[in-house]
Amino acid sequence: MSTLAERLGYAPDAKLVIINCDDLGSSRSANVAIYESLRTGVATSATLMVPCPWSRDAAADYRGEDVGVHLTLTSEWERYRWGPITRSPSLLDGDGGFPRTVEDVWEHADIEEVTKECRAQIERAILWGFDVSHLDSHMGTLQLKPEFFSVYLELACEFALPLRMAGASAEPLVGFPFRRIAAEEGICFSDHFIYTSVGSKKAIEKALSQLRPGVTEVYFHPAVDTDELRSSHPDWANRVEDHATLCEDAAFADLITRSDATLIGYRELREIQRS
Repeated sequence: MSTLAERLGYAPDAKLVIINCDDLGSSRSANVAIYESLRTGVATSATLMVPCPWSRDAAADYRGEDVGVHLTLTSEWERYRWGPITRSPSLLDGDGGFPRTVEDVWEHADIEEVTKECRAQIERAILWGFDVSHLDSHMGTLQLKPEFFSVYLELACEFALPLRMAGASAEPLVGFPFRRIAAEEGICFSDHFIYTSVGSKKAIEKALSQLRPGVTEVYFHPAVDTDELRSSHPDWANRVEDHATLCEDAAFADLITRSDATLIGYRELREIQRS
């Protein structure tokens, strides 16, 4: 069988890298930084948080970049809240927004309401004009529990979109073969996924210096420094650092070159999946 790299038109030992920007739409600070990272930096894709208040602003500034939907069922910050775009009471916490933790979603969410909400988020992104390139899941809510993963996979099949997928090493921890299940349905996803927290520049640099053949996804959370960001996001400094890494750090760009990596986006995966 052909490798994913070969299906994309590269040699079987090619090293292909997707650099994704999470949390488009979460704030004006994120919107400015992410679009700059895509247009003048080294980022190759991003994902939109449709329920967040600044998602419409992200849609207004969209110029056809490689943007997927960051399916969102949690609202983790203390001072800044968002909730479902559907009338879905099982997806609300006592504060009127999405639950703050993945575990709370898993304990209380009705799967039919999860499906309705996630489908509505994708449809709204399309209505706003986004050429949706892929799906992923904010905080991994849809990826790590079988009944929620079924929703994730169902929507990927329905909209013919690739998925962000954890690496094979996560399957024993999660307890079910999610990669094989998705592959059997014809869904495309990266060969390798580098899991990091916000502001993990050194960990990402190490991963890039040790690239394996195939498609690897790494991700950042860039944002520009504003009062809004500082008041709403406790990890604001790391987000600002992510922006600098993608747009201003010549050494990071040079590392990509020295690692013999070819940058690609999710659109390439989408096209071979749909073909």
